[in-house]
Amino acid sequence: MRSADEQKLLIDDTVKAYTDAIHLTQNCFEGGASPKSDVAQSLTQLDAAKVQDTDVTVARAQYEDAIAVLIGKPPAQFNLPQSPQVRFQLPVIPVGIPSTLLERRMAEANERIGIARTAYFPTLTTRATGGFEGTTVTNWLDWPSRLSAVRPELSETLFDAGHRRTTSEAAEANYDGIAASYRQTTLNTFQEVEDNLAALRILEIEAKQQQKATASAAVSLQLFANRYIGDVDNYLQVITAQTVLLTNQRNDIDIERRRMDANARLVKAVGGGWNTATLPRQP
Repeated sequence: MRSADEQKLLIDDTVKAYTDAIHLTQNCFEGGASPKSDVAQSLTQLDAAKVQDTDVTVARAQYEDAIAVLIGKPPAQFNLPQSPQVRFQLPVIPVGIPSTLLERRMAEANERIGIARTAYFPTLTTRATGGFEGTTVTNWLDWPSRLSAVRPELSETLFDAGHRRTTSEAAEANYDGIAASYRQTTLNTFQEVEDNLAALRILEIEAKQQQKATASAAVSLQLFANRYIGDVDNYLQVITAQTVLLTNQRNDIDIERRRMDANARLVKAVGGGWNTATLPRQP
């Protein structure tokens, strides 16, 4: 939407410039220095710019509605003021993070197997005055475990028709499935990461190239305008130069948008968040 804001500002300025150009061609025509066709061509150029202006306005409204839905508000009750020339700085992303994020998820899957294996351990229940009761060691010290009975007791399930073994095997089979799934997820993620890192690197170069092209187009337009005023070239040359400049200026804005898009996709590919404190620690 901010890209649309910049496009809107650019085309608004272009419409003003084309309006001034109409006055120029009209004066030249009235002074006998140029044909009526120059006036017609300048009017056509102005109308075409107005069409682009309206098209950007429609796109901007749709982006605003999409944001409203995204944050859970009715589009009619949401308004985000236009703010052209808002430049977002691309954050520096540590490229070594993606694999560690997937390792964190794998560690979670491993823990599920560990939980299943605890079923092999005997259930120890201690009943005595001031004692504790719990199915695992971890909750022996919890206050709800306190009892006031007498008679210590140790119990272990000797036969459960293979239920616990089956539960653990099911957990391991589930882990194998998870491991295979995460392997594919890892490969896909690495592809997405590499794709968007390459896009960011190449788009940075393209942005610099585009800026040079836009500057050259602006110089060309000024030269052709001066030649037209001096009755050296016809107005078609000016119109062509105007079109080339506007196209390059819009490309400038679009490349910036593509860089932000690539950055957002990169953040999504690596799972977001760069807090290394949440990553698994080696034992």
